Amino acid sequence: MSLQNDSQTVYLKDYKPPAYTIDTVDLIFYLYDQGTRVRSRLAIRRIPERGGVEDPLVLMGEELVPVWVRLNGSELRADEYEIDDQSLTLLNPPETFILETEVKLAPEENTALEGLYRSGSMFCTQCEAEGFRRITWYLDRPDVMADFRTRIEADKRKYPVLLGNGNPVESGDLPDDRHYAVWEDPFPKPCYLFALVAGDLKYIEDKHTTPSGRDIQLRIYVEPENIDKCDHAMQSLIKAMVWDEQNYGREYDLDVYNVVAVNDFNMGAMENKGLNIFNSKYVLASPETATDQDYQGIESVIAHEYFHNWTGNRITCRDWFQLSLKEGFTVYRDQEFSADMGSRGVKRIADVRLLRSYQFSEDAGPMAHPVRPDSYMEINNFYTVTVYEKGAELVRMQANLLGRDRFREATDLYFERFDGQAVTTDDFVQCMADVSGEDMSQFKYWYDYAGTPEITVSSYYDPDQATCTLRFSQQVPDTPDQSGKPAFHIPIVIGLLDKNGIDMPLMLGPDELSQGLLALTRAEQEFVFTNVVEKPVPSLLRGFSAPVKLRYDYSDEELMFLMGHDSDGFNRWDAAQNLSQRLLLALVNQYQAGDAMEVPEKYLVSFDDALERDHAEFALIAEVLALPEETYLGEQMDTVDVDAIHMARQAVRRTVAEKLESTLLRRYRQLSESGDYQITPEAIGRRSLKNLCLSYLMAGESSIANQLCLDQYTSGHNMTDMISALKLIADSNHPEREKVLADFEERWRHDPLVMDKWFTVQALASREDTLSNLTRLNQHQEFSLKNPNKVRALIGSFAAGNPFRFHAADGSGYQFLTDRVLELDPLNPQIAARLLRNLARWHRFDQRRQEKMRAELERVVVTSGLSRDTYEIASKSLKI
Repeated sequence: MSLQNDSQTVYLKDYKPPAYTIDTVDLIFYLYDQGTRVRSRLAIRRIPERGGVEDPLVLMGEELVPVWVRLNGSELRADEYEIDDQSLTLLNPPETFILETEVKLAPEENTALEGLYRSGSMFCTQCEAEGFRRITWYLDRPDVMADFRTRIEADKRKYPVLLGNGNPVESGDLPDDRHYAVWEDPFPKPCYLFALVAGDLKYIEDKHTTPSGRDIQLRIYVEPENIDKCDHAMQSLIKAMVWDEQNYGREYDLDVYNVVAVNDFNMGAMENKGLNIFNSKYVLASPETATDQDYQGIESVIAHEYFHNWTGNRITCRDWFQLSLKEGFTVYRDQEFSADMGSRGVKRIADVRLLRSYQFSEDAGPMAHPVRPDSYMEINNFYTVTVYEKGAELVRMQANLLGRDRFREATDLYFERFDGQAVTTDDFVQCMADVSGEDMSQFKYWYDYAGTPEITVSSYYDPDQATCTLRFSQQVPDTPDQSGKPAFHIPIVIGLLDKNGIDMPLMLGPDELSQGLLALTRAEQEFVFTNVVEKPVPSLLRGFSAPVKLRYDYSDEELMFLMGHDSDGFNRWDAAQNLSQRLLLALVNQYQAGDAMEVPEKYLVSFDDALERDHAEFALIAEVLALPEETYLGEQMDTVDVDAIHMARQAVRRTVAEKLESTLLRRYRQLSESGDYQITPEAIGRRSLKNLCLSYLMAGESSIANQLCLDQYTSGHNMTDMISALKLIADSNHPEREKVLADFEERWRHDPLVMDKWFTVQALASREDTLSNLTRLNQHQEFSLKNPNKVRALIGSFAAGNPFRFHAADGSGYQFLTDRVLELDPLNPQIAARLLRNLARWHRFDQRRQEKMRAELERVVVTSGLSRDTYEIASKSLKI
């Protein structure tokens, strides 16, 4: 029987607290290269007020080979329990008892990377969301919190480092060249936060002293060859600890904080209590191997997992429907941390670009779901941009509504009220309500309904009355299983600019509008501003104050005015994006009509003016001058025309290169650098603008640009510049293209993370031979379907980041993806399902492409033995 036939949907409405709980957990791991064993001792008790007096106790367990089961010291009779491939059922357990079990595992065969598995030569774990049931039988749900004590035994020569949750309490030698270590976690936790690592590892060490005077030992463990690439991660950790103490009053609570980098990991990292396990991509960095983006990513993810100690560990989610309780809040916290560490304006732009490109698309398709979903078939499929990034926007809106001081007061209340508990998003919002005194019931619609609200704004200026009226209307589109949605509570931050670009006072009647914040609560609403002495240009949705689509009928001149004068950096960028979007969609229409695509002179003038601004932040200029991505442009069309979009962007890039070559060259040379590589915001901004100039120059295909690009690659000053040049060369007909790609491969084949970059630049190339090249690279000796980073670098980059070639009209890109998904599904269902999402938006394309994408989804959904993860994505995608 294929697995999809017995898949079951889980509903939020069916949630019931467990009739049993587990107070203490004692685990012993006997680690061997073959035949690992796990002993478990659980102190279990019934909770009578929750019912279940006559119910059996069902403990989850998958891929476990039982050795024995004992209750209160005696082995159970065959009529006292049942075991199947999903659970251990105790048919009539007492009120309070000790359950002991021993099971055999095969971590060396665990390619799904859930539970206990091998990454290279080390043992490691990943238990979120439901991986712990692959380790031992347990009540594997987040609302069961217990004290854990873990003993690890292993070969001392092969695995000299043995790590677990909490604090180390005991270690020693054993016969046969084995040794052991015991770890105790003094804080009750759900089993998804359990962690174990055993391997031949080296570490760097530092110390952090909390404001209360406690010294915390900090260690980052890596494989020996990577020990010189950990300093940035360590400094990021210390900065995050200080930031959290200063901004949220949260101190770390254990004696040690350990981070381990592993090469095989499904996610970015995991916040296990006291023992964070990281994808090596988010730990290892040196100027020779890591880009600016890598450095920023490490800083962000290190902080994210540290912040989880309070927003996820000390307070966790009651059930997996509440996933955004910990993830949305923690993403907001890491976004604010990164903004304080670098450029706040540029960080906000990057976050919004991701949201608009991916989350808005998810909200508008068959995979749309609320931030707090109401059902799931496989919880792994709900680690999405909606839960994480949109969830963070919901927290940001609450912070804006309350203001800085009251938001801090509300989060303090949250930490005090719920420390040590498993709670819900309603509990979080209630803290905001209790502090603000406001009714937040309407705001909670953001958690209950899917879809991106659409806001339409019009303005009317009355010179006789010196008033400006802004009229707002809102509506939330229908999404699968949800229609007729109510009006949301939406905070909109605005400004009114005079002819010199100066913000006017915002007077609503006799009162000045605090921080420019308007609260939309009705389907239609208007606000009349008084003492407006001249016709203003409205600056709307400043700082992207709500995750909405806002429409206002700006003229091109008004957009250029905002681009040059708005005091809000985000809105300057957004005005530039709107101008570029208008131009590109006009060129799309020209291409579709068979007309020549012409870039207006005024666009080139505004581009040249922005490029020449020395007083502005380099990184912000780079953002302003970057064209909207092809995927985002497609979302603005009724029917996505990938060919026309690609040709329109190329036409703009080529025209800019030809008409503004001298300005681009001068700017490029001004921004060139020598000396030591720096990762300061200013240096990162210089490289960002410099490489943007180079990308435009390369679009002109001139010999000068080709030589500049080759010189930048061969200079090898830093990986940021090197990979930028490599990407441009790989996407071109550069005469040295094959030689450069071969050189990079030979130079870096020993470094898996750098080789991932090599795979990615080829997957993103818009060349005609890209797919045939990918088919060849899929057999490359450094590529493996068993390694998620490799899969994301090659296959994921192609499907998500190269729409022009992935959406080839003959369907070859779709077939390539589906073939890889079906190969991956038996090995790693999580990664297979995530890849398949790239076909979910099939209905947005022309009839021919629709038919080909549907055919591939249908091929997946009828595959025998398909995982629950992949089946859910395929079946939901076909429902539209």
